[in-house]
Amino acid sequence: MKKIILFACLFLISTLIHSQSSEKDVIKKTEDAAKTIDDTIPNGWKSTGKVTFLFNQANFNNWIAGGENSFSGNLGLDYKIDYKKDDFSWENRILASYGLLQTQNSNFEKKTDDQIEINSILAKKTKSYWYYSFLVNFRTQFTKGYLYTKDINGAEIREEYTNFMSPGYLLFGPGMYWKKNDNFKLNFAPLTSKLTFVDSRFTSIPGYVDGDYFGVDANKSMLYQFGFNATAYYKFKIMENVTAENLLNLYSNYLKDPQNIDINYDLIIVMKINKILSANLNFQAIYDDDAFAGFQTKEVFGVGLNYNF
Repeated sequence: MKKIILFACLFLISTLIHSQSSEKDVIKKTEDAAKTIDDTIPNGWKSTGKVTFLFNQANFNNWIAGGENSFSGNLGLDYKIDYKKDDFSWENRILASYGLLQTQNSNFEKKTDDQIEINSILAKKTKSYWYYSFLVNFRTQFTKGYLYTKDINGAEIREEYTNFMSPGYLLFGPGMYWKKNDNFKLNFAPLTSKLTFVDSRFTSIPGYVDGDYFGVDANKSMLYQFGFNATAYYKFKIMENVTAENLLNLYSNYLKDPQNIDINYDLIIVMKINKILSANLNFQAIYDDDAFAGFQTKEVFGVGLNYNF
């Protein structure tokens, strides 16, 4: 119950900001958003995309207070491709990002971001805002991830812990999709399969205990789960040229510990300066007790160069 309450707090962070607007403003924004209801989209394919490069740099020379020279860069892709034919629709979104940090006193470049995520929903309209749906979600990373420690001499060392498709996650299942407009969507899938893939060399180490590596048993490379999945998407304008996107994914495994709900929450705030420049804040919180007994959080903020296509 505490985890659910905490998740609710995370999901409502930006929504509470939005609620400070007057009732009149809220109604107007809702009416404007409703103009994008699915019925107004012509039949056929529609695609939009954006590439963003975030950067941050620090340089010190004879700086008495101290400091370490560093440079970081993060490249991101957000691509949407949708198809509509009468009562049928197929919505697809690809999110990918990769970032590196180089500091003066480290022997290694370290990742600041690394993710690939594909979301796909096939839907057939029923009445009002409801659709029959089939959801597919895939997540993994591009390159190796390391655990960093120091040797007996104090030198920094690292050990590989993750890699491409280790872990990799695949969710799919039928459900019901509620879509009022392109900025407010919900999907409920009570019969969802979840596959977790790993490299079996991580589960074949002598003395390995079942479930220690992303829930996968010894000498295995996959974990199967079956449960309930709920997703939510909400995007709104905080003020002129400032938008906030909320993406939420919840999963409960019927087969083991259904009370331990997996949570994946993303908050993306874009503060547009002009067509090319923006300040971007990406925040992510994950709870998955198969991976880590606690919340994982990630925050990336920087000035971005944007290319829309």
